[in-house]
Amino acid sequence: MTPSVSVSDTTGNPLPSTIVVKLDYSARWSHRMQRLLTWLLIPSVLLNVWLLTDPLAYSRPEIPEQFVDGQRGAAQRIAVISVEGMISPPFTERWIRQLQQAAKDDSVKGVVLAIDSPGGFVADSHQLHREIQKLSAKKPVYVSMKRLAASGGYYIAVAPGNQSRIFAEPTTWTGSIGVIIARYNAKELAQKIGVTVEPLVTGPLKDTLNPFRDMTPEEKQVWDAILKDSFDRFVSVIEAGRPDLTDAAIRTLATGQIYTASQALANHLVDEIGYQEDAVKALAASLGLSSWETFEYRSTPGLVDALLGAQVRTPTITEQFFEAAVPKAMYLASWNPLVPAP
Repeated sequence: MTPSVSVSDTTGNPLPSTIVVKLDYSARWSHRMQRLLTWLLIPSVLLNVWLLTDPLAYSRPEIPEQFVDGQRGAAQRIAVISVEGMISPPFTERWIRQLQQAAKDDSVKGVVLAIDSPGGFVADSHQLHREIQKLSAKKPVYVSMKRLAASGGYYIAVAPGNQSRIFAEPTTWTGSIGVIIARYNAKELAQKIGVTVEPLVTGPLKDTLNPFRDMTPEEKQVWDAILKDSFDRFVSVIEAGRPDLTDAAIRTLATGQIYTASQALANHLVDEIGYQEDAVKALAASLGLSSWETFEYRSTPGLVDALLGAQVRTPTITEQFFEAAVPKAMYLASWNPLVPAP
């Protein structure tokens, strides 16, 4: 400790001395801290080197399972794969992984696809359709429709083919067969507020779907062809999956209309009115199972996501604006992709 120099005030009276205390860490304590920091740093460095040099060495863990019903621990099992919400990334990849897991698990004798979805992107719906077809070539897949299985939700429902059975709950809404590309016309609004949009483009179709002007006849022709291609594919997958429906019959139904469960049954869009447990029992009966375990896959974020601190953030207004301007063909039961059907 080092005392300070005493000083006096203006009257000559001495002021109290001020004591300055200096703390000096011992060399022993300093060495301990250095060793601790080193032990903490080394694993972090090694982990980062491993992830950067050999990321494929990480093997994703098996998908967690949740018991649903039946005989727990039975050797023969029925898997439930729930497709809920919009058919879009990142959920599409998770559902595909579940389908692939069910395909390679020898204890899984059959799968019930439980759908509660208004549909989603054309590409994602088709990716799921393809994976379901691959699974159904190995194991039987039955379908259970819940509240809503419309548009893209119906697209994937017919994927298992004519050996499957589609169950719809009494209050299910389905159908909405068709394609939608959202477009907004803000031309008059721009004129009222004095905004003129003049993008620099290399061709007449580069700024197609520009909301600040009317579409040209050439643009309408181009987008009609795109819509027709996606629509014809929708019709073809229904025809392949529902043998009781002809191309003409499907096109008659494909007005974009929502159908109730009873209407869907009358129009051969579904096979039975029933619930998920009815679909499970029917599937077990077709497999000749006397006892079985029913379980559901529950996807969770991967280890790498946790290690890298993956975060979900809200897009900025600018990002949302540019995202909304990107053309998206959708099998969706809604007039607006931002407002899905109930």
